[in-house]
Amino acid sequence: MNLDLFDDVPDGLTLRARSFVRGHGVRADIRRAEHHRQRWLERGVPAAVVDRMAAFEERWGGLVLPPASRYEGGPKYFATDVPEGSASEGWSFEAGVQRSAVPYGFRIGPSGEFGISTDLWVPLHADVEGWVEALALTRHASRWARQITTVTGDDVDDVVLDGFEPVREVRGLADTWWRGTDSLVAVYTGEARALSFPRGRSAVIYSGLDAWGLRGGVEDEVD
Repeated sequence: MNLDLFDDVPDGLTLRARSFVRGHGVRADIRRAEHHRQRWLERGVPAAVVDRMAAFEERWGGLVLPPASRYEGGPKYFATDVPEGSASEGWSFEAGVQRSAVPYGFRIGPSGEFGISTDLWVPLHADVEGWVEALALTRHASRWARQITTVTGDDVDDVVLDGFEPVREVRGLADTWWRGTDSLVAVYTGEARALSFPRGRSAVIYSGLDAWGLRGGVEDEVD
């Protein structure tokens, strides 16, 4: 296990997220995808998919981060398992084990998306970097906001985002972040979609933020 990640943070993250991983993450030893390569190949998994899994673990494998505020904390740590799919639909694989009993798994989609899967696949962020950025931003906003308000279900429709801009670094899909003049808003729809439960939607409004609170030193680094 590596307890000091100062020189072991994946690239492609903003300064805020790099600081978050360095300060709060550790990297555990895991059994690598290569250990199962032959078994998966024999079951018809394409070699390119196993290569993707190996590349994911090289970059993220064993990384343990603080629990997310949603999804019962998110993956306990990043590690691949259970490739599923087809040539027509694309292939996905497990991104890490759950921290508690939830009716879905965390997966990496055919195009690298990070999401949750029941009978329905719901990508939350366009990639793992987006998930990590969202974790870092949640911690940052919670620290600097003067007021935090949570709304759920149909009340999410009443959250006015006119004049807000998307927070690009989280690469949001089902879950998005928005930045206003003095507030940040996180909108979570992943569980609601995966479980066909519209009342499961929620939005968290972090208000009373100054320039540092809004960005944490991160300018528009991500295209």
